[in-house]
Amino acid sequence: MEKIDILLATYNGKKYIKEQLESILNQTYTNFNLLISDDKSTDNTVEILKEYERKDNRVKIFIQEKNVGYIKNFEFLLKQVESDYYMLSDQDDVWLPEKVYKSYNKLVNENLDLIFCDLEVVDKELNTIYNSMFKFLKIDKRLKKYNDYRLIYLDNCATGCTIISRKKFLDLILPLPSTTKFLVHDYWIALVISMHGKFSYIDEPLIKYRQHGNNEIGTDKVSTKFEKFPMVRNLFINVKIERFTAFVNNDKVFSIELKKLNKEALEYFIDIKDKKYINFKGLTTFHNIYKYQNFSKYILFFVIMNIPILAEILFSIRYVILKIMGKR
Repeated sequence: MEKIDILLATYNGKKYIKEQLESILNQTYTNFNLLISDDKSTDNTVEILKEYERKDNRVKIFIQEKNVGYIKNFEFLLKQVESDYYMLSDQDDVWLPEKVYKSYNKLVNENLDLIFCDLEVVDKELNTIYNSMFKFLKIDKRLKKYNDYRLIYLDNCATGCTIISRKKFLDLILPLPSTTKFLVHDYWIALVISMHGKFSYIDEPLIKYRQHGNNEIGTDKVSTKFEKFPMVRNLFINVKIERFTAFVNNDKVFSIELKKLNKEALEYFIDIKDKKYINFKGLTTFHNIYKYQNFSKYILFFVIMNIPILAEILFSIRYVILKIMGKR
């Protein structure tokens, strides 16, 4: 069994951290270091961590001098990796006993560079909300269709707390882009490896992914809270503008073809931002960005981006129906 570095970022996690630590330290695969970086917690998270560091020599704690945010906290941990393999962990989930073993086994046996797995989405008491994150996000079919950057390019599907990867790609991955919350550490790691290595997934939930209202990133669909269509459209476009800006500013990892598309995509989303009726410009760029999505998603975003007047009418009708049904 080869050594694995498990990277756990914490911040004010006292409520759930013990349960997570127990689930990691009691894995069937035992040859790992658990590297924990605390982002200057103000509760007693650090005291709990030190208790586990005293009990188990696999645990090593780092404490940030000031609050740096979760992206920089994970970047710090990635710089501490010494083993050939590493995994990422959040502070409030529960790992199933064979998560490390099954992840490592598939990675090595199939000579892959990154593996991610499905998640069981649970509430704060670990009651099941969704049996499969893949099915909830409706990406299960796309996972079977693509095994390269086409799967990852537009939207991430590799949740960080499910990832195992090889250290050898860290020179390309670091430093992590940190100018936008719409391109976080796990998305960047998966995207870089999808373009420079081989990745796959395990079609099985190996983690209980806890949703409790304070998650930095969760399953909640923000756009469903909006009452007006322009707010939804602006959100979608702003996400893409910030993301493609980050791509353009960190272009060393992209092929010549993707560098060109990144710039065209950024120009396209900036150009359509204030369009209110119909857009005829940059349709080829739209197609090149979205062509690897499923057909229904392609049509949905074509209408939202390029025929906003129609999308607003459909949104209003849908909103009224949902309100009548008591779902709004």
